[in-house]
Amino acid sequence: MDGVRIIEIKKSVFENNDIDANNLRKELKSKGVYLLNLMSSPGSGKTTTLIRTINLIKDKLRLAVMEADIDSDVDAIKIKEATGVDSIQLHTGGMCHLDAEMTRQGLEGLPLEGLDLAILENVGNLVCPAEFDTGSCSNAMILSVPEGDDKPLKYPLMFSVCDTVIINKIDVMDYFDFDMERCRRNILSRNPKARIIPVSAKTGEGMEAVAQWLLEEVRLWKAQKA
Repeated sequence: MDGVRIIEIKKSVFENNDIDANNLRKELKSKGVYLLNLMSSPGSGKTTTLIRTINLIKDKLRLAVMEADIDSDVDAIKIKEATGVDSIQLHTGGMCHLDAEMTRQGLEGLPLEGLDLAILENVGNLVCPAEFDTGSCSNAMILSVPEGDDKPLKYPLMFSVCDTVIINKIDVMDYFDFDMERCRRNILSRNPKARIIPVSAKTGEGMEAVAQWLLEEVRLWKAQKA
């Protein structure tokens, strides 16, 4: 309609968050703490995958976990009981994502001194979390087999911003119309550089590859000059 002004307000919001995120990354670098932002849909197996991974690496790295949810402390308790590592719960107050400032507030609840790795399990959502830089050193996501191999086509931004995609629940692949090679092609069409790791967090298949990937990520990051 002629004469109607359209004002885009998202730009300034994201710009401010990007500044906060870059500042947070610099601070974490100075402390030697690697921050991993883990995202996925609800029910993909994030917490189970985390537990498996943590138990494989906790004797090699000093780490802690931040569990983000709209409410409850179920996941933080589960992580603590199953792994013994420090775990805190972040309530988002109804928001469907974490931004850099919210992540900073969560990190203040962790014993950062002497920590090598902090893992943020973001809110279960494939839209909002992909839009906000949390200040992490890298982004990873979990895609579960029951969600379908076409998920990268439906949620392009999430797959574009993630450096690593863990395909979980491969133990039930025979029961779903899921083509692993088609899924790989769909992921790489969104992000040609994405690392793809198929696993079953339930049986443990492929989890050693996840552990080795994360150990190498932290090692290489720490080897870089601040």
